Parts: sequence; structure tokens; C-alpha cells
Amino acid sequence: QVQLVESGGGLVQAGGSLRLSCAASGSIFSINRMGWYRQAPGKQRELVATITSSGSTNYADSVKGRFTISRDYAKNTVYLRMNSLKSEDTAVYYCNAGFKPEQRSPVYLEVWGQGTLVTVSS
Repeated sequence: QVQLVESGGGLVQAGGSLRLSCAASGSIFSINRMGWYRQAPGKQRELVATITSSGSTNYADSVKGRFTISRDYAKNTVYLRMNSLKSEDTAVYYCNAGFKPEQRSPVYLEVWGQGTLVTVSS
């Protein structure tokens, strides 16, 4: 069983910064891609940023230049540094990972965290 535990959400004023963390634990042989998604009230969940096992990153256009995703491979942890926050960044942020529980696993499985709320006040 694999778990993702997020932390770092909270209330911040517009223009401020936050750093989210997501730690994976459990039966993990390897993790491929890790990422952050968000869901605002009344909207669908959307991609924020992803990072692969080789360090390649991908960002939503709305956060480029403001958010930075990084990863500690030894700790199976992914971070999201959020700067210049705007009210439209208010959402529940979810961590996601693709992993193999065993070396012989034929495919990568997917796991989600429980979410952490980020509220940006204007």
C-alpha cells in the first residue's frame, strides 16, 4: 500500500508565497512521474506541474514563472514552491505519483494524496 501525504497549505495574501510538500511512503520500488494538480470550487481538477524521474518538468501556462516543482529522489518527496500567488490560485492541491510496487511490475500504478487547501486572499 502506498500513501501520499501533503502538507504546507494554508491562508496567504495575494502576492505571497507558500511551499507544498508531498511525501510518498509504503511499498515502492520506483516512482516515475510526480506532480501537483488542483481543483477550485465548482471547477474540474487541473494540472499544475509535473516532474519526471529524469527531472523534466511541465507547467500549466497559468503558473509558469511563478511556481517551481522540485523533487527529493532519496526521500520520495515532491515540492511545489508557489510565488506571487493570486486569488485564482485558491484551490485544493493534490499530489499525484506513478509508481511500481515491485521491480517486476509490468506497469506503473497511480496514487493520489488527500489534498491540501490553499486560500489566497485579495
